[in-house]
Amino acid sequence: MSKENGKNTKGKIVSAAWELFYEKGYDDTTVDEIVAKSGTSKGSFYHYFDSKDSLLSSLSYLFDEKYEELKDNLTPRMTAFDKLVYLNRELFLMIDNSISVDLLARLLSTQLITKGQKHLLDRDRTYYKLLRKIIIEGQQAGELTDTVSANDIVKAYAVYERAMLYDWCICEGDYSLCRYSEGMIGMFLGGFCRKK
Repeated sequence: MSKENGKNTKGKIVSAAWELFYEKGYDDTTVDEIVAKSGTSKGSFYHYFDSKDSLLSSLSYLFDEKYEELKDNLTPRMTAFDKLVYLNRELFLMIDNSISVDLLARLLSTQLITKGQKHLLDRDRTYYKLLRKIIIEGQQAGELTDTVSANDIVKAYAVYERAMLYDWCICEGDYSLCRYSEGMIGMFLGGFCRKK
């Protein structure tokens, strides 16, 4: 199996699983249903995942698929600030509309207790690469401060988003994640913008 076909197969499994988790709930979704919905095989499923539980850490993969989709909408006319606000809004809107609080809470809890790789912190993810690119471009254009390293701004942005996700989970999703963040992100990012 080629690397590209493997990536597509894994992506199909992840996408199908998360759709089913949202529709039916995590506990009521079976591996057989995931395999059927993804149009793959049980052998493929177990090639990529030890169990249904191991799919919980794949939510970051789903987020990265969303970032791959969104990066085509980033135009040179947008400032770094505009790009970061756009990415945050679109991701949080996706979460509001298609990821249950229970599933997100499970993902965050697995990242707290896992002994292996913490997928949310993987610097090779599309998420981190895209943020770093936007921030470096913003610093070079004089839009963002260069008194803080690009890597530190990336880390602060990621911490901001994780804090928002965590709060949304402990509040049991009783507010729109997207709308609340729209009111907060400007204040957060304002600390990294160069004063005109």
